[in-house]
Amino acid sequence: MFIVGVSSMHQPASFRGKANASLAHILAHAIESSDKPKHQIAREVGIHRETLLRVMRGDRPIGLDEAALVLDVCGAFPRASMILALAGQEDLACEWMRSEMGEFLEDFFTALPGQLERTLGRRVEDLRPRWANGTSQLVARMLAKHIDDFANRDIAMALPR
Repeated sequence: MFIVGVSSMHQPASFRGKANASLAHILAHAIESSDKPKHQIAREVGIHRETLLRVMRGDRPIGLDEAALVLDVCGAFPRASMILALAGQEDLACEWMRSEMGEFLEDFFTALPGQLERTLGRRVEDLRPRWANGTSQLVARMLAKHIDDFANRDIAMALPR
């Protein structure tokens, strides 16, 4: 199990501390905005209430499995919320954690690696990191067009002939 805040050769110390703080932020939001009391969340997760409070404050590092369980118990989409938080998008993680956008990202992040592997095959080695931002813009524009097409089709079907 990977524990945020534990030393690793591949992560600078500043990232490890920031990752733990990011997770603590979204966990605190999920817990505070949950319709369940903290003692019930702690019980369902299998940790002591005081431990849960220390996690919320960022005083106790938390494993990703345990963080995912807390988010799930609180009704949030765990993978999407954690990926957004670890990518520095804590505000969006908090905003989307229980929304259809959160559910979309949960499924998207789960499906994307396999789809890239199936579609690109060995050409995956030809991808360049500098293409990531432009590709994200392309995907966002494609989704916006898709939503507009659905809306226009719904309007056209509602009009009398």
